[in-house]
Amino acid sequence: MPAGAARAALGQPALSGHHGAPTRHDARVTDAGLRPLTDTSTAWSARKVVRALGLRELSADPPRRPRVVASMIASADGRIAVEGRSVGLGHPADRAVLRELRTAVDAILVGTGTLRAERYANLLDDEQRAHRAAAGLEPEPIVATISRRLDVPGDIPLLAEPTARVQVYTEADGEVPSQGAWVAVQRFEPGELTMPAVLEHLRTERGARTILCEGGPRLLREMVAADCVDDLMLTLSPMLVAGDAPTPLGGALLDPPAGLALRDIRRADDHLFLHYTL
Repeated sequence: MPAGAARAALGQPALSGHHGAPTRHDARVTDAGLRPLTDTSTAWSARKVVRALGLRELSADPPRRPRVVASMIASADGRIAVEGRSVGLGHPADRAVLRELRTAVDAILVGTGTLRAERYANLLDDEQRAHRAAAGLEPEPIVATISRRLDVPGDIPLLAEPTARVQVYTEADGEVPSQGAWVAVQRFEPGELTMPAVLEHLRTERGARTILCEGGPRLLREMVAADCVDDLMLTLSPMLVAGDAPTPLGGALLDPPAGLALRDIRRADDHLFLHYTL
């Protein structure tokens, strides 16, 4: 018996379409459920967008772990890179939001593959460092990265910056050569390097209350799977890329999928800026 007939025999509405939606009319959705994205309010600066997240607000109860905001950009067909880098998808407003997020947090968590591909350097400018200092923060956030095999790219410009602080998490022996930056290595026993353990070390040993996760896809998937992400700042770039570039999350299927709640949406030209909470 066809699926539709089987559902009808059970008194259930037939399903149709690739979304599996009921064919019956639902006036709440079909008549007034889609809202236009129009310019009905005053535009916000990147700093105001980030300030609205309340990253520096103190809670009455000590948090169980640092608050984690993930920031990613993707094309309209879900790709996060053009020719291996995200810069081809970007917009000046997207770069401004990212730098303001970096200005607001205590630490940045990023995968070694992203460090290598994006050639991390000059995370903040002098005005943003001064803004951090005025807020009682270190001039630059700690940059934390995870490499279980200690495969950290030694030639990234960040490691040559004397003001940079880099925290490496690994399960392997060895050292990370520094060209001038402060570098510390925290080793875990095999199988004990987990996302909660990394966040706990950043909180207790590095004083991090807020963390910005900049990917890559496999790191972000691990963070989401471990219930270690609170906010997702997703920029949607008005491009169709195709090809085999990665998506914002990579790796095994999340079961069940992580649900998102849309908190805010803004635009700059044809780029959309979405804020979700998990």
